[in-house]
This record gives sequence, structure tokens and C-alpha cells, in this order.
Amino acid sequence: MSNDGGIKMVTAIVRPDKLGDVKQALAETGAPSLTVTNVSGRGSQPAKKGQWRGEEYVVDLHQKVKIECVVADIPADDVVEAIADAAHTGEAGDGKIFVLPVEKAHQVRTGDTGTDAV
Repeated sequence: MSNDGGIKMVTAIVRPDKLGDVKQALAETGAPSLTVTNVSGRGSQPAKKGQWRGEEYVVDLHQKVKIECVVADIPADDVVEAIADAAHTGEAGDGKIFVLPVEKAHQVRTGDTGTDAV
């Protein structure tokens, strides 16, 4: 069985302009369900300097999107590979992907639990 019989949450932080490519890659992998959140953060991507009304400022928190995808029947490694391939530009700031075990899942509408809830 996929994921050693458990449930995994794959969380990716990527560039906003790569969201469409990631959504398409996930759909092709068979994992179309996802949650997307607009976030900002700082990592290896260099800070940018800007100017507004004659004053210089530094932007060191970059806009990103956080994509969360919970899988049980689809191997988490396949989801990670799909996201990584779709989000890759080869430049600093491409993002990160994390895989976490999910202890429990409960679907509100049906009351299903465990892998049935996913």
C-alpha cells in the first residue's frame, strides 16, 4: 500500500507564478485536492532594494504560495517529484517541499476517518 498504509501531508512553498504548473502536475499525478495559501518568507533568495517617494527600502520577505496536499493512496514521493519538477526554475527562491505524517484525519461531511477521509 502507498505511504506504508498511512496518510502523508506534502507541504510546498513555491513561487506564485508556478502555481498553475504545480496544480496541473498534481492533477496528472492523481492528487487534485489541495489547499493554497498566500504567504511571505525569507530564505536563500536575495533581498531586493526599492525606492518609493525618494526613500530606499529593502524587501527581504518575498511573496510565495504554500500548497498543502494530503495523500493516502498516492505515494508521497510521487507528489513531491511532481511538485519539484513543476516548480523548478533553477534560480534561488524556487522553494521547499516538506513531507509530514498525518496522525488522524476526519471528514466532516461524511464522518469518515483515517484513509477513507482522504
